[in-house]
Amino acid sequence: MPCPGGRPRVSRPVARVFVLTGAGISAESGLGTFRDPGGLWRRFDPMRLATPEAFAREPEEVHAFYNLRRQGVREAAPNAAHAALARLEVGLAARGGGLFLCTQNVDDLHERAGSRSVVHMHGELMRVRCTACGAAAPWAEDLGLDTACPACGRRGGMRPDVVWFGEVPLHLDAIGDALAAADLFVAIGTSGAVYPAAGFVAQARAAGIPTREINLAPSDTAGLFDEATYGPATRAVPDFVAELLDEDLPGRDGPGRDRHGGREA
Repeated sequence: MPCPGGRPRVSRPVARVFVLTGAGISAESGLGTFRDPGGLWRRFDPMRLATPEAFAREPEEVHAFYNLRRQGVREAAPNAAHAALARLEVGLAARGGGLFLCTQNVDDLHERAGSRSVVHMHGELMRVRCTACGAAAPWAEDLGLDTACPACGRRGGMRPDVVWFGEVPLHLDAIGDALAAADLFVAIGTSGAVYPAAGFVAQARAAGIPTREINLAPSDTAGLFDEATYGPATRAVPDFVAELLDEDLPGRDGPGRDRHGGREA
């Protein structure tokens, strides 16, 4: 049965929460998603812009694309969903638990909202990496062929410190350990189409870990989740965090469709 007022219901106390976030959590901050209608990969060919081969072949075009995206991140601000997860991190720590926040996003909105520990499995757009010496550094400005590496001084080899198609996602060992130790797995704003992240829910289910999806609409892996809430992240995530931390949010009875026990309300 749906929980009263359209708010998610947590069936048992949890101490260790694994949260996976995708592009949907940043959409209300003005950053585009990737695979939805009108998403970036519907308008641009990722094989021309987001592979090592593309960078070797057309570095100026790749830089132009990522410079535009970096500008968008600079101009964006964290939203209520990002802020709620920062609050969840503090709240869980206060009662002896912990939050493992793993994001597929390359923006820095979680950090700017106050999250102290964020695992970027697809890298960070606001960092650069030198293809010559491997040095990485924070970077908020445009990149070009004449950009010199802060470490070795070489020009022309600086790239966004993101994971391109064909490259291995980052921090997989730490992610696997945290998922195995979790009391609850939550996916927020993910498409369920990009692996290995899309497989996390199946891993959690196999380990007997309760699972929840929070999304604007069902993801490709929606059928694998124990419970789900569908609605804007800026509403659904704060409500979920309030429920998890036993907070009171009066007057938050608005839209949001819940699914419990595999049935749609």
